[in-house]
Amino acid sequence: MTDSDPAIKPEPEPAYRPYVPPPSTVPQAVMRPLGLLDPLRWLRAGARDFGAAPGIGLFYGLCFWAMAVVLGLVFRNKPEYVMSIASGCLLLGPFLAMGLYEVSRRREQGARPTLGASATCWEPHLRSMALLVLVLIVLELLWGRASLVVFAVFFNTGMPSTTGVMQAIFNLDNLDFILVYLLVGGLFALLVYSTAVVSIPMILDRDTDAISAAITSIRVVAANPITMGWWGALIALLIILALLPWGAGLLVVGPVVGHASWHAYRGAVRWQEPPAAAGKSATSP
Repeated sequence: MTDSDPAIKPEPEPAYRPYVPPPSTVPQAVMRPLGLLDPLRWLRAGARDFGAAPGIGLFYGLCFWAMAVVLGLVFRNKPEYVMSIASGCLLLGPFLAMGLYEVSRRREQGARPTLGASATCWEPHLRSMALLVLVLIVLELLWGRASLVVFAVFFNTGMPSTTGVMQAIFNLDNLDFILVYLLVGGLFALLVYSTAVVSIPMILDRDTDAISAAITSIRVVAANPITMGWWGALIALLIILALLPWGAGLLVVGPVVGHASWHAYRGAVRWQEPPAAAGKSATSP
């Protein structure tokens, strides 16, 4: 009996074929293991970047200080507008931070940093930056709404004044309110921090989309929760200390932390070339 015998019927093809994704052709982000001393190294590297380009750093520090002064004045006189002004600052802040990342990136590559290049570095990445900033603003608005709900639950006589808010937060008689308020605020702060901690420098470095950058940022925090939590606490502590003398400390602390955030990204994420690209580069003359 030959293969062409009509009595032999070919086996029917399976009705279901599992999908096998094609091999990746782009570099993959690999999370580096981090230690508790790494944030201090990032700060030291950020201080070196600030010292190498103090004029550019002071320009951005002045912008941070002006934003803090405006927020403080609005909170004292028109607290109902604080969320709106804070949203504007959140919209402007990432663009300012990206300028500092550009200075650190240029120094890392051996190029000369300039104020003009740092002030316009966001233009090629405008779409990704706009989407990421939109996500951060939505998270901040949800944070503000959740805070209002907490106040409404514990103060059924209406929203307290600015003085009343401060008294309520620092009054131990309102311990239940303080715990719930800190829990809600902490959850949203963790979400915002995890989304933004390395996403903006990643957009500048790899020209990636906002969603991939945000997911990578969350992966960094999940892979090194203790170190990244310590890094976030260190940033908060430095900013609080910088705000004490009328916010003037932001002139230096703001740029140093901005530069250090670039080094945090570079220290936490390693880019691995796909096997096909790596083999091609190895065999090329």
